[in-house]
Amino acid sequence: MSDYGHPLQFGSFITPTAGDPTRVVALTVLAEQAGLDLVTYQDHPYQPGFLDTWTLLSYAAARTDRVHLAANVTNLPLRPPAVLARSVASLDLLSGGRIELGLGAGAFWDAIEAMGTTRLTAGQAVRALEEGIDVIRQLWDTGARGGVRVDGEFHRVVGAKRGPAPAHDVGIWLGAYKPRMLALTGRRADGWLPSLAYLQDGDLAAGNRIIDEATLEAGRKPADVRRLLNIGGRFTDIGRGPLQGPAEQWAEELTDLALTDGIGTFILATDDPDDLRRFAAEVAPAVREAVAAERSGSTATRQEREGTTATRQEREGTTATRQERESTTATRQERPGSINTGPTSAPVRVAGRSPFTVAPTKDDGVRRSSTVVWDEQARPTGPTPDPERTYTPRELANGRHLIEVHDGLRGELAQIHDLIDQVEAGRIDVGTARSHINTMTMRQNNWTLGTYCESYCRIVTTHHTIEDRSLFPHLRRSDPRLAPVVDRLEQEHHVIHEVLEGVDKALVEMVSGPGGTAGLRAAVDLLTDTLLSHLAYEERELIEPLARLGAQ
Repeated sequence: MSDYGHPLQFGSFITPTAGDPTRVVALTVLAEQAGLDLVTYQDHPYQPGFLDTWTLLSYAAARTDRVHLAANVTNLPLRPPAVLARSVASLDLLSGGRIELGLGAGAFWDAIEAMGTTRLTAGQAVRALEEGIDVIRQLWDTGARGGVRVDGEFHRVVGAKRGPAPAHDVGIWLGAYKPRMLALTGRRADGWLPSLAYLQDGDLAAGNRIIDEATLEAGRKPADVRRLLNIGGRFTDIGRGPLQGPAEQWAEELTDLALTDGIGTFILATDDPDDLRRFAAEVAPAVREAVAAERSGSTATRQEREGTTATRQEREGTTATRQERESTTATRQERPGSINTGPTSAPVRVAGRSPFTVAPTKDDGVRRSSTVVWDEQARPTGPTPDPERTYTPRELANGRHLIEVHDGLRGELAQIHDLIDQVEAGRIDVGTARSHINTMTMRQNNWTLGTYCESYCRIVTTHHTIEDRSLFPHLRRSDPRLAPVVDRLEQEHHVIHEVLEGVDKALVEMVSGPGGTAGLRAAVDLLTDTLLSHLAYEERELIEPLARLGAQ
């Protein structure tokens, strides 16, 4: 059992399809909005159906603010290491320290050779990769004296000037499967990045052993190498196999991979916006909570996690043994089901209580549109909070989550304004703007149960393995004094939906008519007034009840 104690990260693996480049970028932006830590793209420079990965990374870095970006993994035979080092460092500086470097020794050698590069054997490719890492690290080491000197079998860089240095310590992650590559990972890399679909049962444990031994021989520690994993799967209502089931099953399986095989970063390969949202909103928080509880040393938690395999088998509708489940899934090139399952509902120990310290976002009162869709003065208010009541950190987190969800929507609103500015300036067309807007959370959300409920209620379901339920009925039942507020919020959700439809209608009319952007700008101004007002009202009335009553 290996847990290297790395902070958990969650990312996406997006196909860099050249046929629909705006969708690739929109999915990247969505991944950041959803709260993922990392966005990656495969790098196959010989594939004419794909965008060039490093060009895409540069464009994506300019369209995002927080998320880290990486090739998954860079094809080193077609990327000279000295030039690659400067490309990575430059983009890391431009992006504020958000670039990582996935590296591969090369595959699909017919295609690589067709692009003008010499074919290498497997052993040669590994040696060339190690030399390439030497070149990259020396170029980044601006504190060393003299020029870069690597007089290798495949890469010869003698006297090149060092620099620039990246903005942060860029991680070098190797896509490795065989012993020589795994040993190289342990000696020289910062991360191991395989794909689950290419692994057999026991490969993660075996790979960890080789990497750990190599780190120790090189005078390093096993924890110096982050363990990352590309995963794929499908969200379904009932379990149908590994990573083929509801979000709670995903959380259980990834928790086991984190605690048993030391995986610190999970990267979901999908181009489905809904899957990205569910992965970020439901799976990632549940895994983080379960792993944190296990690391805290809770014996009860460990026993619960290890003792509920039968429960999960019942949920999947099968009484097959784990070995039988493994044999039925191996043919699909998915990881066999050697998952030690258990609930993600681990109890979290909290120390003490504190006053209510979560502040709602204030409405600044600025209005861009002369159209009024509701009477703000007629909004009901809920009960006055008890000034003597105190709250646990977990209770306070409920309100904070509501604000975080709303901050994502506010960020999307700023992006819509930016899109309209780009349309007016002629930098993008209306179709591109529509494509971006239609992948946003605010556009996908049906506004009938509320943004918070759509996101958080699923998380609660995942954490506590309970029947899914809506937030608002729970609040009505728990405190009838909130009923007028809840009723009003539901009414406003319907209005917001109509306002969003108005933005889409204005986009369509702009394509078919000569009216310019005036109608579109007016529709977006109304959306801004409506949404910001509503979010501030919802926070003002609900963050304390969410702490006091919970979300279930």
